[in-house]
Amino acid sequence: MRVAHLILRSTNSHHTEILIRQMWHQDFDFYVHIDKKLDIKTYKFIQKIPNVYFIKERKDIKWESFNSVIAIFSWVKEIVGSGIRYQFINTLSGEDYPLKTADELRTFFLKNKGQEFLTCWDLKNDLKDGSRRVEKYYFTDLNFWGKNWFEKLLNIVRPPRKIPYNLHPYGNSMFWMLSPDAAMYVIQRIQNDIKLIQFFSLCWGSAEFVFQTILLNSPYKDNIVNNNYRFNDQSQELLSSVAMDAANYNSFNKSNMLFASR
Repeated sequence: MRVAHLILRSTNSHHTEILIRQMWHQDFDFYVHIDKKLDIKTYKFIQKIPNVYFIKERKDIKWESFNSVIAIFSWVKEIVGSGIRYQFINTLSGEDYPLKTADELRTFFLKNKGQEFLTCWDLKNDLKDGSRRVEKYYFTDLNFWGKNWFEKLLNIVRPPRKIPYNLHPYGNSMFWMLSPDAAMYVIQRIQNDIKLIQFFSLCWGSAEFVFQTILLNSPYKDNIVNNNYRFNDQSQELLSSVAMDAANYNSFNKSNMLFASR
């Protein structure tokens, strides 16, 4: 079996290198997106690692905007279009750190073929103020004078927005482990529907709930595991370095998570 690890963002080339080397396996491929704002020359050395590919279509990403969703769609399609048959696409940050060995990671994916992993909250019922991200107007992809004032005014005079087709909103983390089929289902569902494009383009942080909302309102819902196996640590001391001492590692390992993440 093969797994494609899609590194969505990387702010430090050496962190990204350590991440890849720590989880490198002959059955894993790594697709790295280098944001257009960054100097790609400082990342070139990473390409010397086997099974590492740079995403061809580099983008200048604003992560709370809908353009980040469109970018992820593009990168997933690039992976699927590679001609390599993957069982999973796993999205990562370049500052993540694996809490399992490469062999343990491979075993996890092998045992869980057919399941889809992403964290899901009910944005209307489980998360305080979560529904505002989908019900209010946000012009995150646009920059114009008076934008904040216009948003506030529009949200006062207009009623709450409703998701097309009465879809129920779910969301949490933008990092997931999905089969290519499930990921492409989301892409095709949205890209072929102008109503969904218009709706999600006016949400806040849509990358954190587009995949959850579409999949939990789809035939894939019974295959979803509400867990992306990320340990979200808030310790700035730890996150300032990808190196962990034995005490930190043992503490994280007890969580049964696969990755430590911001």
